[in-house]
Amino acid sequence: MSHANISRKSPSRITGSLETVAGNIPQISTKLTLMDILGFWRMRWGIGRMNYKVEPGLYAIGSPGPDSPVLVSANYKMSFDILRRAVSSHNAWVFVIDTKGVNVWCAAGKGTFSTGAVLWQIKLTGLQKIAPHGTIILPQLSATGVKAHEVQKISGLRTVFGPVRADDIPAFLDNGMKATAEMRKVKFGMIDRLVLTPVEIKSAFRYLILLLFILFILGGVSLVGFSVDKAWSMFVSGGVALLGAVLTGTVITPMLLPWVPGRAFSLKGGQVGLAWALAVSAYNWNFLSEVGLPGITNRIAALLAIPAISAYLAFNFTGSTTYTSMSGVRKEMRLALPLILGAGIVGILVFLVGLVKG
Repeated sequence: MSHANISRKSPSRITGSLETVAGNIPQISTKLTLMDILGFWRMRWGIGRMNYKVEPGLYAIGSPGPDSPVLVSANYKMSFDILRRAVSSHNAWVFVIDTKGVNVWCAAGKGTFSTGAVLWQIKLTGLQKIAPHGTIILPQLSATGVKAHEVQKISGLRTVFGPVRADDIPAFLDNGMKATAEMRKVKFGMIDRLVLTPVEIKSAFRYLILLLFILFILGGVSLVGFSVDKAWSMFVSGGVALLGAVLTGTVITPMLLPWVPGRAFSLKGGQVGLAWALAVSAYNWNFLSEVGLPGITNRIAALLAIPAISAYLAFNFTGSTTYTSMSGVRKEMRLALPLILGAGIVGILVFLVGLVKG
């Protein structure tokens, strides 16, 4: 397929077509519809994430010509939508790479947003004929996967890296395609981190529901039969503890990321989880205030399992941030995961001992 087709799922973004020496190119709107905005919300919660993509190829914003800038994007629809919305004041080509629906930074790390992928798409679209004097502007976050000098050498088209954020592209273009230091800075503030947490929460809650069901069953079982009152008490009090473990790992740790000591995400999550475990242990929850062995074992289990859960969930957040490298993630995985798994298993065993002996 040499050029992007009009998507049946989102035809509203195609406003017309532009005739070029290599055929007609779809013109796209820079205004997002309600469905586009709702799509942002769905992606934040990971709903239909793997199918949220656009057709790779070449698109036109306004009426670009042979010397207009060529803005490169992943075919993850959110990346595409953010880019087209940002450049409403310019005539430009939008050049979409087939990244299998993955965003720029992740695709670059996985190798789908690569030098070869860019060159292949140039060949498919006939970009050298359509914009022979244009400049290919790569997203800065694709630098781990794309070598701009190789793209320029092989394609013959001037190739540069643009700013980190799409919103800075108009200023970048107006400044002669020169990025300021601020444009090059990778920002990952609290708001940036928090908008990524819903999908982490959604993923964790599937396991939380299963754990709560297990707690309910175990809490009510005894040698004399099943007690609904005891089961419900365990469900409520244990549920509060587990819910806190999930939230410390998926929300609180990302929110406080720069201020929690340590570099490893799992270490940060473990510390925040331990603080919650200590708070839970200090409070007079039913499942912790039992007399004798059950009370002791439940406290020990909470102090082991809660930080382990929080640490694991915080470790998962490494896939959402630009603050990590693939080698760093692999190293942390080798060191942290055995400790997390060990603490979790010991915590579960201690809890079960308390149930049996109690």
